[in-house]
Amino acid sequence: MEPLGGKTILITGSTDGLGRLVAQRFAKRGATVLVHGRSKSKGDAAIADISKATGSHKLEYYNADLSSLDEVREMARAVLSKHDRLDLLINNAGLGGGPRGNSKRELSRDGHELRFAVNYLSHFLLTYMLLPAIKAAAPARIINVSSIGQHAIDFRDVMLEKGYDSFRAYRQSKLAQIMFTIDLADKLKGTGVVVNCLHPATLMNTNMVYEFFGSTISSVEEGADALEYVATSEDTAEVTGAYFDQKREAKANGQAYDSGAREMLRRLSLSLTGLEGRDLD
Repeated sequence: MEPLGGKTILITGSTDGLGRLVAQRFAKRGATVLVHGRSKSKGDAAIADISKATGSHKLEYYNADLSSLDEVREMARAVLSKHDRLDLLINNAGLGGGPRGNSKRELSRDGHELRFAVNYLSHFLLTYMLLPAIKAAAPARIINVSSIGQHAIDFRDVMLEKGYDSFRAYRQSKLAQIMFTIDLADKLKGTGVVVNCLHPATLMNTNMVYEFFGSTISSVEEGADALEYVATSEDTAEVTGAYFDQKREAKANGQAYDSGAREMLRRLSLSLTGLEGRDLD
């Protein structure tokens, strides 16, 4: 892998699991890595461990609970106050299905279905707010860490108030990420910013996977290999609006390619995040 000296990279959900491993790899390659989490003590420990493992001191920690849009806004402002250029944004943080059989509908601080809010809506807001710095760094990249587990969105009940199922909520949020990827890539054509998403690996050995499935199939290292490839390889530098299954371009759920559905999702998301009138049109 090529060095990343001079590059600034923000990875959400990077105090453990896939995000932390990729943060360590990027730090080793010379990047300035902005680590995000929702526990400052855990974040400080991650920074110390990554620095010790790589010898890098180009590490910063940003604390935000992504279930709160206000905290997402505060985090974006904090990043922009220190960095006017952002070469790579990796939207990785997320909630899984929770304990198997979980049927209790959970809400974010803003009253939205929790998995839709954390996995998708928070990153929609964060990305929009950071776009000036991302565009200023062009050629730059935005990568959304999605999943092969996807479920079409019912726009009559986006927040799943009827017949709630936590795994469906998770899969819906992951499809929303893919729809956002395709939509944003189209809107950013010609800016030098590419936008892609990926399923990094199936059932990696993370706490989130153990909690729901009780067993794993692949490793975080495999997922990190795929994420590094999509995020930094020269092979993917000109690819945009694509969904990858690990290192291969693949087809997502059919709703992702429905321009009408993507527009409905975008308009809803702009409204829920208070960004009406700030669309890219």
